Amino acid sequence: MFMGEYRHSIDLKGRLFIPARFREGLGDRFVITKGLDGCLFAYPRQEWEALEQKLKSLPFTKGDARAFVRFFFSGAAECEVDKQGRILVPGNLRDYARLVKDVVIIGVSTRVEIWASDEWEKYSGQAAVSYEEIAEKLVDFAPGGI
Repeated sequence: MFMGEYRHSIDLKGRLFIPARFREGLGDRFVITKGLDGCLFAYPRQEWEALEQKLKSLPFTKGDARAFVRFFFSGAAECEVDKQGRILVPGNLRDYARLVKDVVIIGVSTRVEIWASDEWEKYSGQAAVSYEEIAEKLVDFAPGGI
């Protein structure tokens, strides 16, 4: 399980240091792709394959399903961690997530998200305002719940 928040910089060549705790779960080779909300998603191979199976089951006759699958897979790239614990983030994915210098890497259960620092600050600031409302709608905090 991935959790926590780490701050790093992406260099001019597009190399990004992946925190050791995340490298343990992601492995030496993993998949990154365009995520939702303007970030990148990173998945260990096993999780990616499970997600791939779910997406294959979507009805290809539905336009929304085709559009999502195209978006998700066309942005996907396999990354390999180098000896310094870095990956090379492809240019199209850096552009999509607006990764220029300061980056936030967060753990979100089964995946890792990579955010431009300013985009993460903006998103998390907006989400914090409605965090309790969202929790009331989605999460059961009663005994036996969370």
